[in-house]
Amino acid sequence: MVHEVLEDYGLTPWPKTSGSRGFHVYARIAPRWSFSQVRLAAQTVAREVERRMPGVATSRWWKEEREGVFVDFNQNAKDRTVASAYSVRATPDARVSTPLHWHEVADCDPQDFTLDTVPDRFAEMGDPWSGMDDAAGALDRLLMLAEELGPPQRAPTGAGKRSDGRRQPSMPLIEVARTKTKDEAMAALDTWRARHPAVADRLQPADVLVDGMRGPSSIWYRIRINLQHIPPEARPPQEELIAEYNPWHGYRPPDGRGRPGADG
Repeated sequence: MVHEVLEDYGLTPWPKTSGSRGFHVYARIAPRWSFSQVRLAAQTVAREVERRMPGVATSRWWKEEREGVFVDFNQNAKDRTVASAYSVRATPDARVSTPLHWHEVADCDPQDFTLDTVPDRFAEMGDPWSGMDDAAGALDRLLMLAEELGPPQRAPTGAGKRSDGRRQPSMPLIEVARTKTKDEAMAALDTWRARHPAVADRLQPADVLVDGMRGPSSIWYRIRINLQHIPPEARPPQEELIAEYNPWHGYRPPDGRGRPGADG
């Protein structure tokens, strides 16, 4: 559907594996638009995909409000890192973020694209993105669609914000654990389920939120439970975390020359 929407609005889409579990879709444009316009255009693509596939795709940023495949327009931000085409990702099997032809996407398994397999693939079939530079498009039609769709949904303000400026959850969430590894996170989830079997049996898959969080040098994991499908009188309270990993313990930010900061 992302392919269809981009083509409908005059852009040529180019897919690649992320090197993890998802896909990235690029669209070459002429350098004529501001950052805010490019971001709005990307958000508009996500909203239009969601509009055409309700319940299947979502552009909602907050995980507890999502239902379906997340179309992540928010990578179009000033503080985001980019996994470029053919970059090797930090996975045990050394996966490569690999450009694809569109006919490959439906049956693609990201595990098939690794440091061992991609060089032979490239030698055999070349670069699926070789024509990208000749396909620069325009954002005018997407920006017109943005006006037609109206203002995008924003994060809650006022009553929706906590005193620390973070989002006040609109869903009844409890936190279970913070861990260094995903295996530890899932073990903590099993412990919580054993403590609350009646509640665990009533949870839907989307109610269990396994969040990969960005730490100073690696990803850590947080487990949360959305109790929206549990009657208020049956909801367990927020308890002491089963595991409480602190990714920032002992971390010292680098000095201005990129070296670890010195004490004192």
